[in-house]
Amino acid sequence: MIAAPDRTPLPRDFFDRPVLDVAPDLLGRTLVRRTPDGPIELRITEVEAYDGANDPGSHAYRGRTARNSVMFGQPGHVYVYFTYGMWHCMNLVCGEEGRASAVLLRAGEITRGAEIARKRRLSARNDKELAKGPARLATALGVDRSLDGTDACAADPDSPLTVLYGTSTPADQVRTGPRTGVSGPGGIHPWRFWIPNDPTVSPYRPHTPRRRT
Repeated sequence: MIAAPDRTPLPRDFFDRPVLDVAPDLLGRTLVRRTPDGPIELRITEVEAYDGANDPGSHAYRGRTARNSVMFGQPGHVYVYFTYGMWHCMNLVCGEEGRASAVLLRAGEITRGAEIARKRRLSARNDKELAKGPARLATALGVDRSLDGTDACAADPDSPLTVLYGTSTPADQVRTGPRTGVSGPGGIHPWRFWIPNDPTVSPYRPHTPRRRT
């Protein structure tokens, strides 16, 4: 008999660890997004680690800015950024305060509230595509910059975002490889982690330079 996912919120010390420990340990956990339309829950299936000053692919590689300041704060908070002038992406801050690192949530399975997510993701051909990719995940959950800095470990049961224990993925079942779309020296790090054979995991794509029009 398969045990039901654990509904206990993850404590702050779960996130107060090195990013390469936190990232694979997030696979299988449950993200709860509370919206005015009702709750949405997502089982995390794919993530990427970004290690601040040690990582040329990180937004925090060159130091603190107004955009990335949440990454330098307390672990367990949400870092949301806007990219390509149209998409939001969601990260969970980890590691010790003052040393920026975060885990990008790349994909997941909507396990509750799919009817809400479908209204936000009209182009999805099926429910497996609702949160297949970091921008799709944020869109499906209704995540934008207004949630930047949200404490995902807050005791408040009405917090807009909470991460539950869910069902962790055994280490020997986690796959790892290069991060998607990262260029330069940071592109070689095998810091993308995913649950193998899960249909919600997004396809790997190497970095492709954007051409000016």
